[in-house]
Order: sequence, then structure tokens, then C-alpha cells
Amino acid sequence: MIYRSKAPLRIGLAGGGTDVSPYCDLFGGAILNATISLYAYASIEPMPQEVIIIEAIDRTDKATYPLSSTLPIDGHLALAKGVYNRIVSQYGPVPSGFKLTSYVDAPAGSGLGTSSTLVVALIGAFAEWLKLPLGEYDIAHMAFEVERIELAMAGGKQDQYAATFGGVNFMEFYKDDTVIVNPLRIKKQYLYELENNLLLYFTATSRLSSTIIEAQSKNVTDNNTVSIEAMHQLKEQSRMMKEALLKGKLNDIGPILDFGFKHKKRMAAGISNDLMDELYDTALKAGATGGKITGAGGGGYMMFYCPGNSNYYVRQALARYGGTFNNYQFTDRGLATWSV
Repeated sequence: MIYRSKAPLRIGLAGGGTDVSPYCDLFGGAILNATISLYAYASIEPMPQEVIIIEAIDRTDKATYPLSSTLPIDGHLALAKGVYNRIVSQYGPVPSGFKLTSYVDAPAGSGLGTSSTLVVALIGAFAEWLKLPLGEYDIAHMAFEVERIELAMAGGKQDQYAATFGGVNFMEFYKDDTVIVNPLRIKKQYLYELENNLLLYFTATSRLSSTIIEAQSKNVTDNNTVSIEAMHQLKEQSRMMKEALLKGKLNDIGPILDFGFKHKKRMAAGISNDLMDELYDTALKAGATGGKITGAGGGGYMMFYCPGNSNYYVRQALARYGGTFNNYQFTDRGLATWSV
């Protein structure tokens, strides 16, 4: 028997960064995101041998360990080992040795929530194998605790919930790790148009999001008024985007993204750079009406809102920079698990 799972990556449409502590603990955060047809995958194959084999196919990384209750957290395959350690500590020993295999459709550091989504998929595979009584909020919160608390990886809270719930969601974040996921009922024609007009562009660079997020958190701790006010504006942007999508005000989406892009750059140093600013300006001159950096910033993916038929001209203008364009569809399902 093989126990499998997959969880969708996400694009953040508005409010990015307001899910990061201590901002959300002090002021409350709000984010609007949508899952897309790029995934993180995990599979567990039980084995009679008393060993644990972990393989990240996309990173050509593989290791074998004796079957035990704890795997060493040493910077090597940390996400998989962190999930295993949490599962065993909470639910007891696994029934046998096993091979755990994973891969992700986008590179690490892309800004699409790859690491958090992979954690959700890993938990899903164990839940399918061990028949764990975990609901959506349980899985998302466990993924957050594994990554952010137990492995001490800096970041926010949105990715784990997006990957688990799926769809287009308006999420609210408060102190004591309180998260409320509000699924949005957006008319199909509005989603089709958003999908048609929103160009996803990989800059062919990646970044370590933790350094940017740590700087952002420090700005709040240090009461940096410029950074905090920028986060307030991004929280407002999420409400603006929610109204535009629900009411079909599609011509407002580009300017709302542009509003957020300008404020996000004020949150912390390193969010944008000369290349990303040039890409942004080039896209606007070719017909885009707004855009953003996905994730924490500094590299990875950018996306641009291209109304009418400007998508074609924006692609032409950006082609000379050597990045790639990703086709995708919005998805309405989150984490899925099954066995064969």
C-alpha cells in the first residue's frame, strides 16, 4: 500500500506580510490568497525493514536512518524530519519502517509558499497512513507549529492554511495563533477573467525569505512607524481586493495591486531590488495596470495584472529578461490524501 497526498501552492493577492508576528498579534492581520494548480506531493511506502528512508526527489536529496522515535534536526531534510518527530511525539510510534518521498512543482524560495505547503502535504501523508483524526484547522495549525515553532523557521501563517483549505480565501490573523479562514464565493466569470489577466512570471532568481521576514518583524518590535503604517495599508488592501473580486470590479484589481506593491516595499529592506523594479516598470509600460512580488520578496515569482489583451504584450516585453512564465488555473480544493 502507498499513502499519498498533494497540497496546492498559493498566490497572495493582497495583505501579504500582515500574517507575520508580532504585527498580527498586536494589530490583527488580513490576507487574501488563492491556490493554484501547482502542488507539493508526498508519498509514504511502509517497509518491513526497521529503517526510515527520506527522499526529496526535486532536490536530489536522500538519507536513511534507523527506525527511531526522533530524527536529528541538523539542517538536512528538516521539514520531513520535523513532521515525523511531531507525529511520533503526539501519536506514538509508527507501525513499521517506511520510505517518505516528496517533491514540489516550484523551486524553494519562489514565493508561492513551497515549504509550508510541503509540510502540509507531509502531514497529510502521515494522516492518511495512520488514520489520524485531523480536521483542516488541525492540520494547518500543526504545520505552522512544526515549521515556525519547532523548526524555528521565520515566516507567516497564511501558507499552511491556504494549502490545507484551498480556494480563494480571506484570512484573518490574531494573537494567540488565532486564524479565521473565510472562503469567498466569487462568480466563475470573475475568476476566469482574473486567471486570464494575471500573469505569473518567475524571475529565475530565488531568495531566503527568512531574512526579509526577520527584518520585517524587527521593524514592528522596534516600533518603526514607516514599516507599521505600510502593513496597515496592506491590511486595507486585502479588504479592497475582497470587495473588487466579490463585486466583479475587475478593472480595480491592477490599481489595487499597484497600491500594495508601493506599500510593501516600505515594510523592510530587501523586498524589492533594481531588477524587480525594472521588471515591474517594464510590465506597466507594456500594458499591465499593477502587479506584485509573491511571498516575502527579494526574488522568486512576480505577477502582473494585464487587462484586455495586454497579457501578450507584457510577455513580449519581459521575455528579454530571461525569466519564465507559468500557466496555471485556480483550484478550489486544498489538501487531498488517498491510498493505493
